[in-house]
Amino acid sequence: MRVLFCWLVAFFQTFLVRVHRCLPVAALACILATGCLSLDDAAEVSPPGSSAATQGSVQPNPAPTNVVKPEPSTKSADKPTQGKRRLPFSDPERVRAVNATLDLIEQGGPFPYRQDGTVFQNRENKLPKKPRGYYHEYTVKTPGSRDRGARRIVQGKSANEETYYTDDHYQTFLPIDPRRYP
Repeated sequence: MRVLFCWLVAFFQTFLVRVHRCLPVAALACILATGCLSLDDAAEVSPPGSSAATQGSVQPNPAPTNVVKPEPSTKSADKPTQGKRRLPFSDPERVRAVNATLDLIEQGGPFPYRQDGTVFQNRENKLPKKPRGYYHEYTVKTPGSRDRGARRIVQGKSANEETYYTDDHYQTFLPIDPRRYP
């Protein structure tokens, strides 16, 4: 029974670290509280990925390998942080949601959904044909939706020339400019 309980606690730790990105310290405190790990063992637990990780330590599942976090720009001329974007729609809610997602992309995250930043495969062939891995997709929050909704931003490797918005789950795309203008 104790082994099953320890396994459940280890699973909970992985869930905390990966899904909610909580500090591993909180998860370690949960394990210590259950008695599955002594304080002596806890001192030997290494951070994930370190070569000193002990056999008994619980490591979180690795992040998906197809996620690409854009590098934050260091050139203020390329991506100014002030000014307005020239978006092809004017309703305030959609403008706010698209701007929030573009800001997250510009900052390199953190993104609200684990699928954000994953490869967009262009199966519908609605965007120009490019090699696999060229486009990445990001969720634009949809009001009233209980899941990711249908709104996305798809960005190519050349973000300023190849950023697209869809509000009907990849059926149609509007080119948008992610840059800000004074």
